[in-house]
Amino acid sequence: MGLIGPILSRAPTFTAQQAEGIAQQQYDLISVAQELPSERDQNFLLTTPTGDKFILKIANATEKLSLLVAQNEAMTHLASRVSYCPRLVLSRSDQAVAQIRAATAQHYVRVVTYLPGLPLAEAEQTPRLLFNLGRRLGEFSRAMSDFDHVEFHRDFHWDLALGKQVIDEYGPLVTENEVRDQIARCRAIFDSSLELPLKVIHGDANDYNVLVQHDDVVGLIDFGDMIHSFRAGELAIALAYVVLDKEDPLINAKAVVAGYRGELELNREEIEWLWPLMLMRLCMSICLAAYQCKQKPENAYLDVSQRAIRNSLPGLIAIDPGLVAKTFVSADYTDYADLFVS
Repeated sequence: MGLIGPILSRAPTFTAQQAEGIAQQQYDLISVAQELPSERDQNFLLTTPTGDKFILKIANATEKLSLLVAQNEAMTHLASRVSYCPRLVLSRSDQAVAQIRAATAQHYVRVVTYLPGLPLAEAEQTPRLLFNLGRRLGEFSRAMSDFDHVEFHRDFHWDLALGKQVIDEYGPLVTENEVRDQIARCRAIFDSSLELPLKVIHGDANDYNVLVQHDDVVGLIDFGDMIHSFRAGELAIALAYVVLDKEDPLINAKAVVAGYRGELELNREEIEWLWPLMLMRLCMSICLAAYQCKQKPENAYLDVSQRAIRNSLPGLIAIDPGLVAKTFVSADYTDYADLFVS
């Protein structure tokens, strides 16, 4: 089972009614619970009689307490630095992490604040919104520049630095020959060693973890994929989801890159590797989905982006890398000044 291990088989399976009981017993919250999509954990939206909302997070049974503590420390670090990340809610016993037991395993539980907003996947991705997505990611990277934790120095199946290993291990499960050939082309780009600056990153700014309102980003949620990895990976992962099914994906990507660079500059090598890293993310997604959907075919969330990735990947691979690098190097913050949302 390699990098993924038994994660999916140890996912929690609590009902909404049980989640309501946990929220009341552990957090004194009387609420109605609604389950939200998740890859390997369980998340519930809690709504109280007064309309207040929270997110109840029940961790996979394989999750280490020390990793959850590290994620909590990252959220605490960000609390005074950015406005669009969740805040921790302490339990009735003033604990940041509570513990519950199911029939066959124990699970760690947390509650965080709810952030209103529309998922980026469901919003019209205007140039103004894309530019501000880049800005918010740049702000996030700058805020995390002085943060580190040993728990994020880990082997993790979504780490771009392990992309070659993921493709080699799970790529054979992809059944379509054409798609396997496309993945092989992207894999070949990374045959040489890659040395880029490393930092702790959010690691999963996909279009369902980014919440938006009025052409601005108001939420970056779900810290479960935080990893010490390529700093440029933060931006590359976000790009992977804003180029899908787009008529001119490079123009969309340029707006995000310009916004990011206005807040935090990348070096020339990082800028030139953004597109290959983005392609790697898409290929990893295909390979991991091939494995995960086989393990949990009933979990529609595992396949949420696959159609768009398969439709878009051939065109993205065909774009001249030299043109991409030139476009990103010239992505200047001041060219988008009229799109700025404060």
